[in-house]
Amino acid sequence: MDDPWLSIIGLNEDSLDGLPPASRAALDAADIVFGGPRHLALAQVGARGKPWPVPFSTAPVLACRGQRVAVLASGDPFWHGAGGSLVRDLKQGEWRVYPAPSTFTLAAAALGWRMEEITCHGLHAAPLARLYPVLAPHARMICLMRDADAPQELADWLCTVGAATAQLTVMERLGGPHQRLRETSAEGFELTDITAPVTVAVALPANVGVSRASGLPDDSFAHDGQITKRPARALTLSALAPRGGEMLWDIGAGSGSISVEWCLAGGRAIAFEQHVSRVQNIAANIATFGLDHRMQVVQGVAADTTVDHPVPDAVFIGGGARLPLLETLFARLPKGTRLVVNGVTLETEALLAQMHSHKGGTLMRFDIAQAAPLGPMRGWSATRPIVQWSVVL
Repeated sequence: MDDPWLSIIGLNEDSLDGLPPASRAALDAADIVFGGPRHLALAQVGARGKPWPVPFSTAPVLACRGQRVAVLASGDPFWHGAGGSLVRDLKQGEWRVYPAPSTFTLAAAALGWRMEEITCHGLHAAPLARLYPVLAPHARMICLMRDADAPQELADWLCTVGAATAQLTVMERLGGPHQRLRETSAEGFELTDITAPVTVAVALPANVGVSRASGLPDDSFAHDGQITKRPARALTLSALAPRGGEMLWDIGAGSGSISVEWCLAGGRAIAFEQHVSRVQNIAANIATFGLDHRMQVVQGVAADTTVDHPVPDAVFIGGGARLPLLETLFARLPKGTRLVVNGVTLETEALLAQMHSHKGGTLMRFDIAQAAPLGPMRGWSATRPIVQWSVVL
């Protein structure tokens, strides 16, 4: 289409004065203008203005197809903005976008931070725990906040994860005549009369964050003892070979520790677990590590519950491997799927030896021991040997 019906316009706190001529022309030409109450007021569109519905929906915009419509968004509409939600239901050529400097750009410019050295987060509707995977010594983050109360909540959360001395810059109404920047620490946060829209820049201290290596300490997870222990977990994740964006099925997930670390490596996971108490532990671990957008838990027997879920790139069976389950997986999964099975019983060991003989792959046995008190001295305390079979279907 040479003349798109929808214009998506970035508008910042400098209001109409900050709009380039093309953006202003698109706004003036619109018969209907959608936006938040603040944007509609800044744009001075009067009766043409239509506020977004609550809860948010793009349906009213799409219902106006064929008319001249403008949508107002903060800064860059395709960076934590409404642009991505809108164009999912549009054909190429139905819209034209007029971006403005993003809030992230404005915040980095105000602080003199290099954009390539920071991480950017939209926390309007996401839990603060989404920040957990990116915590790192001396890291810098810019966070778009939900409302005026959210900066205090962020400061409190940082204190709970060992970042009480993090330095925060609370940035209100960036880019306009009412812009205000105030500095504090997470532990000393006492700011009041905060005005939205508000953004918080965070400079983290040393000694924070989660290790990027496989094999987090066992006490990092909620569990009832049914957990792939740290050394075996590191070896298992090495065999699974996670890559960004890949899907894992974690069958007999226990605590979900394998799935959690898979997701921390950039993947997505579904943890299948039949015991209710362990499902609750998995849900707690998903929340703690901020992985609700990457990981889910499904209760039930794996042979029944794996139906109708996204096809995995890798499958891990950590408990209760049986021949019928393996046969079902071989019949159902596409070629190229990576399968890793751990066993600690003689029966499972025999099954894995048989499968290795028929299907190939790699069969390994891990014997792990740790130093423990033995009278007045120390000795080796051995864990149960683990037999691991890994194969590419």
